[in-house]
Amino acid sequence: MKHVFIIGSRGYHENYGGWETFVTNLVDNYNDSNTNFYISKITTNAEEDKEVSKNIKIFPIRVKNEGSFNMFLYSLRSIDKVIKYISDNNIKKSYLYILGLKSLNYLSLKRRKLKKLGVTILVNPDGLEFKRSKWGFVAKTFFLLSERFMLKSSDTIVCDSLGIKDYVDLKYPKLKEKTTYIAYGSNTFDFKGVDEANILKEYNLKKDNYCLMVGRCVPENNYELVIKEFMNSNIKKDLVIISNLKSSNYFNELVLKTECLKDKRIKFINGVYDQLKLAVIRKNAYLYIHGHSVGGTNPSLIEALSLTDLNILYDVSFNKYAGADSCLYFKEDNSLTEILNNSKELDKIRKEKGIMAKDIVKNNFTWDIIIDKYKEIFK
Repeated sequence: MKHVFIIGSRGYHENYGGWETFVTNLVDNYNDSNTNFYISKITTNAEEDKEVSKNIKIFPIRVKNEGSFNMFLYSLRSIDKVIKYISDNNIKKSYLYILGLKSLNYLSLKRRKLKKLGVTILVNPDGLEFKRSKWGFVAKTFFLLSERFMLKSSDTIVCDSLGIKDYVDLKYPKLKEKTTYIAYGSNTFDFKGVDEANILKEYNLKKDNYCLMVGRCVPENNYELVIKEFMNSNIKKDLVIISNLKSSNYFNELVLKTECLKDKRIKFINGVYDQLKLAVIRKNAYLYIHGHSVGGTNPSLIEALSLTDLNILYDVSFNKYAGADSCLYFKEDNSLTEILNNSKELDKIRKEKGIMAKDIVKNNFTWDIIIDKYKEIFK
């Protein structure tokens, strides 16, 4: 029996972001009765450990709130919880998979204890956290130091983007042999019997009449750039933005900066967490705009490639490795406005680009492919 401990996400089947999507899909698609998963969950309440199924156990880790400092504490307490559980239960073959870089040098301090318990340590650095605009100097320094400590303390570094792997290989050449690339997987949906028109009606949408953005409302996802360039375009479509509007401190600032509410084409939807409904919205969009500029292969991009015919991505290596020639790309040079203004060309290339994108997903990003790669690691 193999035992895989996953820490760093907010939990299992939690509606928040990329890590939570990844953990849920990895575990739900793994399909191996000889592998037990143990997943940490951040909570502000006192909760007992919970057994979801025979092979899935949840470890609630209590913090006072979910601020940045408490995410650091959550990471440290999760490592301690794993060590205690493995020791108390005399587990012999185990893996600790840490998502993100929030432990500073704590993993280094605990490495000897983990190795004594026979634990194989994996770290997924995610994206370039230190480049996120929301962080000040101290936080950016923290993530840079944490990156160095944690990557050097791991047995395997799992990069979910070839762009991130290139970054790690270049910055830490001595770690190249233990660095590997495993992307996110894409969900498949059966739309038979689904009333797509009714779902679109629920959100006041019409097939092929809107451009779509999906992602957290943070500056590095380039909402300001996209909105301004969309407003400057003459495209006769709506721009529908699905995001965590109610929990975003940035949303009000974004509205003030762009004055986007004056443009009747701009529409906001506060989070769609029903995956089938979100898939229907993606499938029926005229095109998808992906503004993420920091990070690895984002789950929302892979879902878009699998469902939306035409995808326009912010021009960074992480996105280009995923979308390749199936997508169009924009920078901060009015290129998005130019793309949107060329409606005849967009109509002409949509279906062809859509076929190319779906082939990319089929050949690189199915969960069967991703799970097989993880099974090679969790031997």
